[in-house]
Amino acid sequence: MKHYSLPPKPKNSAFKKIRNIGITILVVAMYVWTFLSINIDWGRAIERAANNFSRVIPRLFSPDWAATSDVAMSMLETVFIAFAGSLMAAVIAVPLAFLAARNMMGGVIASTIGKWILSAVRAFPDIILAILFVVAVGPNAFAGVLAIAIGSTGMLGKMFSEIIESIDMNVVEAMEASGANKLQILFYGVLPQITPEFLSYAIYRFEVDIRASSILGIVGAGGIGTMIIFASSNRNWNEMGTILLAIIIVVTIIDFASARIRRKIV
Repeated sequence: MKHYSLPPKPKNSAFKKIRNIGITILVVAMYVWTFLSINIDWGRAIERAANNFSRVIPRLFSPDWAATSDVAMSMLETVFIAFAGSLMAAVIAVPLAFLAARNMMGGVIASTIGKWILSAVRAFPDIILAILFVVAVGPNAFAGVLAIAIGSTGMLGKMFSEIIESIDMNVVEAMEASGANKLQILFYGVLPQITPEFLSYAIYRFEVDIRASSILGIVGAGGIGTMIIFASSNRNWNEMGTILLAIIIVVTIIDFASARIRRKIV
């Protein structure tokens, strides 16, 4: 009969134990310091929240069906804003991704410049971009499209560059050895490897942009967010319930549809 022995357990040195204990104490201390420095009257906050919930929540669950047509049109505008912004971002992100990918540009300097550009674009939250574009082009849906496009470009560009850097370079080298030119290598060696994942990430980003564009209207960038700010300002919680229901339905449908499309692509 064969006897199997388990591999020896890795020995934890005293330094590792002290380090782990120190990290745990530091994390707990940070949480305690954060909550103590907020200076919130928790009793009053809980009492006020309970009173507001008792008045607001029942009205949210009683939607104003008379506002359905207006909500549907605003929600449709939100979808169009997200789609146009995501499409622009996917197009702009491709050349930036090739610039940031080290295995494509053939130099660390060009790749570093591309990564800096993408990092700089990602540094701005969508809501800040929306405020800037509302000032620049006025309070309309075009401001929302530009905010979504610029905000999504940074993230898509980063994802696309990582996809490009992970391709099989043996295919590219074999085509170069056989005398293929740059365009032939691009269309027959690189694009077939990256296109499915590019499309998958672009569709996933569209899902994210649907949620983002629902908020941008709060600062005047069009879409359902404009109705949200008006409903909350007027304390029209029944209409707010209709708006939330529309957002939940549309986001759920798009999530399921895009997930199915991405499975077929990949």
